[in-house]
Amino acid sequence: MKASTNKLLTQLRALADPVRMRLVALCGVAECSVSELTQVTGLSQPRVSQHLKQLIAEELLERFRDGHFVFYRVPSDGESSSLLRRLLALLPDDEPEFEKDVERLRKLRADQEPARLADTVDERQLHKALVELTVAAPLGNLLDVGCGQGRILKLLASRAHRAVGVDIDSDARRLARAELLLAGSPNCSLRHGDMYALPFDDQAFDTIILDGILAEADRPTDVIAESLRLLKTGGRLLLLSAIGRGAADAVKSDFAGWAAQTGLRLAPPRSIPDKNPGWLLGVATL
Repeated sequence: MKASTNKLLTQLRALADPVRMRLVALCGVAECSVSELTQVTGLSQPRVSQHLKQLIAEELLERFRDGHFVFYRVPSDGESSSLLRRLLALLPDDEPEFEKDVERLRKLRADQEPARLADTVDERQLHKALVELTVAAPLGNLLDVGCGQGRILKLLASRAHRAVGVDIDSDARRLARAELLLAGSPNCSLRHGDMYALPFDDQAFDTIILDGILAEADRPTDVIAESLRLLKTGGRLLLLSAIGRGAADAVKSDFAGWAAQTGLRLAPPRSIPDKNPGWLLGVATL
């Protein structure tokens, strides 16, 4: 048999174990830590770790470190991802064991989450403007740098092929994971990252959002240059900044200056809302 056929057989044998099937089903819904998987399944940490080790060896899961924690998820890209998603599609939607596991994970994360704040009028207008951009051109692989608690990521995840959020704040990433699970966004991933040296390959994303970070950056043009390294040919860079009353012109000037220094073509930034804006959104391409 071909190597690919033998690989598929070994993966099917690994998935034939009910515990490993439960772990893969959970990690297909959201990226999970060993602690979460242990609490949800009720199994011991050594047993869960042993199963995870085998699933990684068979490329059914991938492992990554985020700060002090290690997370596991179904591969988010590449050949293994597409094959595994097809296998996961064969799982029965009404399997009670899987449903109970996901509900336990939701409750576990919801218990750690503070009360949600209602969106302001400005935020609803911003969300509308971002969604309108997805109509003009698909998002493809999306990166949100400075994602915070994942509000924008949650909004756009269903419109992206793959969505990744980066934030330096571990508490923000933890809350974002809870939000994304409750929203049902299995194609999302959260990462710790330095905006000057992001942990991704060149040309990995079609759309990148610089989410309110440029105004606070010591070297904003270096942040843009690092984002451009990750941007595919023909991709879009979205510059997003909250603004105080009467500050729109100053921020527009900053956007124009940064674009000129990095060789970007910047469309006229949009004030959101039009009157007394709270946000400024710029769309740039190379």
